[in-house]
Amino acid sequence: MIPNEHSKEYQSATTTYSKCTRLRTPYSPYVTGFDQIYNQSYQGEGTLTNPYAVDWLSDDPENPQTWNTIYKCFLTAFVSITAMGVTFCSSIFISEYNTLKKEFQPSQEVLTLGISLFVVGFALGPLLWASLSEMFGRRIIFIITYVALTVFNASTAASRNIWTILILRFFAGAFGSSPLANKNNSNIHLQAGGTIADLFSVRHRGTALTFYAAMPFLGPILGPIVGGYASSAIDWRWIQGLMAIFTGILALIGIVFLSETYAPFLLRLRAEKLSRMTGLVYRSKFEVKNQVIFRRLLKISLSRPWIFLIREPIVSLLSLYMALIYGILYMFVSAFPIVYGEERGWTSGSVGLSFLGMAIGVIVAVVYCILDNRRYIKLSQANVSHQVPPETRLPPAIVGAVALPVSLFWFAWTNYPSMHFIISTSACVPFGFGIVLVFVAIINYLVDSYMIYAASALAANSILRSLFGAAFPLFTTKMFHNIGIHWAVCVPAFAALLCIPLPYLFWKYGSFARQRSKYASEMIMLMEAAHKSSVKGLEGNTEVKSSIRYSIVSDDVAIVRL
Repeated sequence: MIPNEHSKEYQSATTTYSKCTRLRTPYSPYVTGFDQIYNQSYQGEGTLTNPYAVDWLSDDPENPQTWNTIYKCFLTAFVSITAMGVTFCSSIFISEYNTLKKEFQPSQEVLTLGISLFVVGFALGPLLWASLSEMFGRRIIFIITYVALTVFNASTAASRNIWTILILRFFAGAFGSSPLANKNNSNIHLQAGGTIADLFSVRHRGTALTFYAAMPFLGPILGPIVGGYASSAIDWRWIQGLMAIFTGILALIGIVFLSETYAPFLLRLRAEKLSRMTGLVYRSKFEVKNQVIFRRLLKISLSRPWIFLIREPIVSLLSLYMALIYGILYMFVSAFPIVYGEERGWTSGSVGLSFLGMAIGVIVAVVYCILDNRRYIKLSQANVSHQVPPETRLPPAIVGAVALPVSLFWFAWTNYPSMHFIISTSACVPFGFGIVLVFVAIINYLVDSYMIYAASALAANSILRSLFGAAFPLFTTKMFHNIGIHWAVCVPAFAALLCIPLPYLFWKYGSFARQRSKYASEMIMLMEAAHKSSVKGLEGNTEVKSSIRYSIVSDDVAIVRL
């Protein structure tokens, strides 16, 4: 029991506990006095069978969603740049081909493995780093993995044979995939995306998440641009060194300024401290019924994504579509040096500039998604009494699905050396536009459809996507040389053309597919029950939907009213 506020025992305890307040640091600028935490009234009895449920205080300074908007924007920009930095490192390697050939004389296929193995490493993110971040927090996992990425980049620069380079590239991708890991308990997105979900409410996070979602696509585009000009002045070792410096600076900024934002982890630390100081039993509100057990958490993270790929048609079909598009993106990384370098005789720097059309498309798509998010907010406000169907997320994907084959066919038949380059490079604008629209819409659709299981759905998506992104560059060079630069682009263009109906079909008939899905149908029933009870207690509240927080611990579901 907490002592009476007028007793000497209470006053002595308050004085003692006020000295236990955390120190204010650059990475922890918002601090709640421990005496306030101690004096808060918590539900429960403080026993093993009925522990105190630790929740945020009203206007709690340590609650990430109450932080200053400018600081939240800084964190959003930082985690977005770290995600871009990883994909940037994946594609800049292509600018090292010429000097690597001179030093080690590898085949083209072996050189391409430098990109493919790095991208294969991305598959590790949702399987390992997501679970570790849930157990130990986002900040420490980011620091460890990004420092490791820097070390592997630097070690690659000192390598003495091509096989060492390839091995180190794989580990760089595996550790660097941390910002791309797919887990967040409330509304599941990417680990860096999870940070954004930690910072912003459901209503306000759309713009920030759209900005974040575009950055990993800018990375593979900017890599050849920067690397193309760098390779004309320095050799491959210095390019690797520049990558190490770049990621090292980001790691250092993260060490100094990146705050821990994961609410279940922060509340767990608070509960553990209260238990140590008082001798009573406190637990985070997310762990009152089920404490996080790392062994079971890791088991689920390693096994359930494969179950979703095999047994959930919604996940498997949409993941296959996204994997195809992602593979085409990395196909372009290997194809542009052929189309513009070999066929037109451009320098490496000029070849890199051919990616600018795609970058413009990505930027236009971000603006489009921000405007479309307003449409979704209006739908949410107009449907307070029940959940907005996940299918309302898909209209941008329908637009993007049309833009992709248009872009590919346009590029395929305008990349003749005799035609002006601006025509073919302009063809890449709708590709950059379409890929962002499709990815943002489908990821949101999977999140809304699977909710507490969305981490597994997105992990399955990420694994398949990474495998396609790794595989496509391996056959790109031979395909372009054997069947020509026109038909080589037509092959994926026809595949994208066949996929045009897919987003529309899910928009039209997705509700029937979800009702027949084991996991998605469970979420339909859960949401119906949750909304019935929440609407009764929160009549007239326009944020009923965001008043329910879902958390998954092992295989159990907990609904926590905020």
